[in-house]
Amino acid sequence: MAGDRPLLGVLLMFGFCIVAPMGDAMAKLLGDKVSIGQLLLLRFAIQAIVLIPLVIATRGVWRLRGRMLGLTVLRTLMHMLGIAMMFAALRYLPLADAVAIAFVMPFFTLLLGHYVLGEEVGWRRMAACGVGFIGTLLVVQPAFAEVGWPALLPLGVALNFSLFMLVTRQIAREVDAISLQAVSGVIAVVLMTPVLLLVPGGWVPGLALSQPSAPVWGLIFAIGLLGTLAHLLMTWSLRFAPGATLAPMQYLEIPFATIIGFAVFGDLPNGLATVGICITVASGLYILMRERAIAKALREAPVPTQPGPAPAE
Repeated sequence: MAGDRPLLGVLLMFGFCIVAPMGDAMAKLLGDKVSIGQLLLLRFAIQAIVLIPLVIATRGVWRLRGRMLGLTVLRTLMHMLGIAMMFAALRYLPLADAVAIAFVMPFFTLLLGHYVLGEEVGWRRMAACGVGFIGTLLVVQPAFAEVGWPALLPLGVALNFSLFMLVTRQIAREVDAISLQAVSGVIAVVLMTPVLLLVPGGWVPGLALSQPSAPVWGLIFAIGLLGTLAHLLMTWSLRFAPGATLAPMQYLEIPFATIIGFAVFGDLPNGLATVGICITVASGLYILMRERAIAKALREAPVPTQPGPAPAE
């Protein structure tokens, strides 16, 4: 599309791949100290508190109407659902395993971007995405044998966030990322507050309210800041590049999650998973080099000249 800057979009997505698993690690550290519902409310409240002053200072878009408002509400609901499923999965699975299983997401995104939005997908990007997907399969461990049904949660995350990225792509060109995330934070707080206050925690354990300790508050604040930054980076990346371009780069989140998981929890993938991670990283780096080559070719291509008027006879 006009206005696309694929290299910038790829770099922003690279930042997302580093920041997102850091937030996931914080959520895993919390374990069952805070219910998922309360954690969601506080995470989005921090997002709103941090970003609303920036929107006011920059005179950003605040009031959304019509189609944009509807898409933003839908995006917020999908965002909340995806985070809730990921937080739940992290209570049962190692960080690297949860991220690896969820990484059918870029493959979903590439296919949806091509067949739903009509985005152009060359055979090289399709092949690189396929190779990265094979690497992901090598990373996935037999989680069902260890934890049972919670191993399905990352698959739900993958499908949800593939659709989430398509909705974000529709909004990102008309609403700046800071305003979008600020409005989403407010919408999430408005939706979650009455649910937590009206639904007894004894009925739905995931909605129980508690008084966090000081260290837990520190982790919650870190989750809010890292989550806000991660999704700002993702939204900015979608503003400058189509999902089909960014999809293979998202695979880089797996090795970063592995490094963070080992540093924080001592989890280390086995030999087969290591091979898969290497394949995944290679496919992402190939896409980066491919985009750079395409951008260089476009800059060096001669500008076609308009034909002049026909000579008078």
